[in-house]
Amino acid sequence: MTTSTVLPPVALSTERLWATGIGALAVFVAFAGDGIRNLVTMWGFGAIAILVAIGCVVMMLRLKPKLDRSRLPKVLIAFLGYAVLSVAWSAYPSASLLTLTGTLLTTIVGVYLALALTWTEVVHALGVALKWVLGLSILFELWVALVVRAPVLPLFVDFGGKEPPLLAMWSRNVLLEGGRIQGILGNSNLLAVVALLGILVFGLQLAAGTVRRSWGIVWLALAAIIFVLTRSSTMILAAVAAAIVLAAVLLIRRSTTPRARSGVYVGLAAIGLAGILFVTVFSNVFLALFGKSSDLTGRLGIWDKVIGLAQERPWFGWGYSSPWIPWVEPFDGFIVRRGVEQLHAHNAWLDVWLQLGVIGVVLFAAVIVSLTWRSWFAAVDRPRFDLRDDRPYTVLSMLPILIAVVLIVQSVAESRILIESGWVLVVALALKTKQYPVMDATKRPDLSPEAAVETDR
Repeated sequence: MTTSTVLPPVALSTERLWATGIGALAVFVAFAGDGIRNLVTMWGFGAIAILVAIGCVVMMLRLKPKLDRSRLPKVLIAFLGYAVLSVAWSAYPSASLLTLTGTLLTTIVGVYLALALTWTEVVHALGVALKWVLGLSILFELWVALVVRAPVLPLFVDFGGKEPPLLAMWSRNVLLEGGRIQGILGNSNLLAVVALLGILVFGLQLAAGTVRRSWGIVWLALAAIIFVLTRSSTMILAAVAAAIVLAAVLLIRRSTTPRARSGVYVGLAAIGLAGILFVTVFSNVFLALFGKSSDLTGRLGIWDKVIGLAQERPWFGWGYSSPWIPWVEPFDGFIVRRGVEQLHAHNAWLDVWLQLGVIGVVLFAAVIVSLTWRSWFAAVDRPRFDLRDDRPYTVLSMLPILIAVVLIVQSVAESRILIESGWVLVVALALKTKQYPVMDATKRPDLSPEAAVETDR
């Protein structure tokens, strides 16, 4: 008599639970960095980030995930290598080394997500981290509004008796007034990114049936409420862009002929061109629609200064520094807005040009284009890892391209894609879509043969 004995699924083992838990913690720290710094200072956050990175390394050494060296994201490696090389001509080598340390830590987390976790576990870890940020944010704002009843500054911050600038506030106590809340991050734009990603992750999890429906609806509703309360113009545009891309993916999935697919691509290009034309010709209407001033809330002035400085070293840049270190030249007092010193260019592309020159921009663009390209085809092509080409589409395979769209839109108004949560997602997507392009729960290419054993009696 022959019987088969199959071990429990890897995702249910204690080791896999630990792996996913560490991934969720690492993602939470990456997203909640500003809040953690407001609570325990920059040095406390640095210590936590180092411990989390060490945890990721230890778990990877334990899991020994497979790495296909022929499928490494070469442009990502080139960009990182060029950033390290820039120390040689940096105008502030110590600052470059300091920020490169931060980039190394976030790169470790991105690599961990890509290699140590399956696609399903990555989505789960991302969902857990977003829930914690959103949940703590609404509780924090409620505590400020109902208990403190006054604006709250970050801990360990002293303005020497002077009136603190509004931008420095951790919470402005505006929840009950209908103002733009900032949550634990102390920044409404950053909280809006988390809320939008939460809408995407929770929505797709509900559609895929991978979460309990009642709780999935609760978290989706909370993410939507927080998104509305942040009223971030950039993230509203990102949401519109994500919706258009989502619609395009669904249309292509339903297209049965190459001609039908081509029609979707033409329509998508037409929408993009129409959007650019509208913004260019009717810029005043566009700004009024989103409640923005003609200088884009001060961004045009910031960009003008950054461009002027970048033009002094256009090809190789001043040296890597993401974020800017405010106590070194030329960043010491470089841009101060409403009493707060700015630590980035509010545009990732200008930031890369300033730091790494034209060559850096080309490499960075290659990173973004390549990961977006792979994410797109992971969403529109049927899962295929053998001769079969009729497997059903998976819902969660749309998440990488939607995240990529959000990051790209955000990169126009913020430089977050270069640090912390932004860079973690870039590294994770760039490596994961290269190593494991198939996102299919019915087949797990990264599962070791020992996970399922068949014995004969």
